[in-house]
Amino acid sequence: MKRREFFKSTVAGAVAAGGLAAPAIAQSMPEIKWRLSSAFPKSLDILYSTGETLARHVAESTDGKFQIQSFAAGEIVGTMQALDAISTGTVEMTHTSSYYYNGKSPVFALMTSVPFGMNARQQNAWMSQGGGIDMCNAFLKKYNVCALPGGHTGTQMGGWFRKEINSIEDFRGLKFRVAGMAGQILATLGVVPQQIPPADIYPALERGSIDAVEFSGPYDDEKLGFVKVAPYYYFPGFWEGGPTTHFMFNLDKWNELPKHYQAALRDAAAFANADMTAKYDTRNPAALRRLVGAGAQPRAFKTEIMEAAFIAANAYYDDLASKDSDFKAMWTSYKAFRDEEYFWFQVAEYSYDSFMIRMLRNRGG
Repeated sequence: MKRREFFKSTVAGAVAAGGLAAPAIAQSMPEIKWRLSSAFPKSLDILYSTGETLARHVAESTDGKFQIQSFAAGEIVGTMQALDAISTGTVEMTHTSSYYYNGKSPVFALMTSVPFGMNARQQNAWMSQGGGIDMCNAFLKKYNVCALPGGHTGTQMGGWFRKEINSIEDFRGLKFRVAGMAGQILATLGVVPQQIPPADIYPALERGSIDAVEFSGPYDDEKLGFVKVAPYYYFPGFWEGGPTTHFMFNLDKWNELPKHYQAALRDAAAFANADMTAKYDTRNPAALRRLVGAGAQPRAFKTEIMEAAFIAANAYYDDLASKDSDFKAMWTSYKAFRDEEYFWFQVAEYSYDSFMIRMLRNRGG
């Protein structure tokens, strides 16, 4: 028997016997097309492009068989509607800051960031190694959703103010665009919180509908133009020490994926998660210098303000935990992990960073 005929007969026999299922091989790499409805506009290029980064890596690792098309906020659904859209299957996934959905449950705020929470490295560690993402996904099942961490901005700025904030009294009656649970906590100090999608913030500040706004850090804030109408740039954003964005998926659609496609999504999300933080750390320094050149006046929140906010935040968490079992379970894990992390960070990280900052300042470097 000739070699080619022998090969054909051998393959045919194997397929017939179930040892080599040719159709199954093809089915293991099905062509799938998903839509990602981002919570962010294209003008916020790092946030928006993080979804595109994930999509590119998924396509490359599946030989183009698994395609994900990104849409900016408002192109399919708005920022605040993204969770409902994936929950019902209108779209397959989103890239978002879950604290936008704090009105549904305070657990969504813990998933992103809460006042006096963890920094980016600590939050990432809790998600990855401290059981955080597992707790998130157990909670998200009730919304028919699952999630993977999708990037950090690093500690954010405290926002842009039309007037200086010198005491707690200056917060009273202040109409402040602030996201997530921070608004509810600051409300106990007299702030009038406003939750406004990214694309609508500048017009509201320009018209005087709000007195102050926080969004992110220098790179994003520069793009949004806040320096033109509110010169006082406060720091730190004590309500966002290390905010985590997430890729969220419709749970039914996720479960339908072949396991190796799920693995491709996990790997792509892990890359995008680290890539986003690196981009902000790289671009924020130059952006801050440009903002100061454009008239921004950086101001540190006074200690009395931060201490009052810290006390108010912890009282708020205690009250929430007494009423909401989902929040209590996650807050217990989150708080214990945070406290242990800061026990360690004060030894090496804080000591080293403080020394370097002091030396470089003294040398003018």
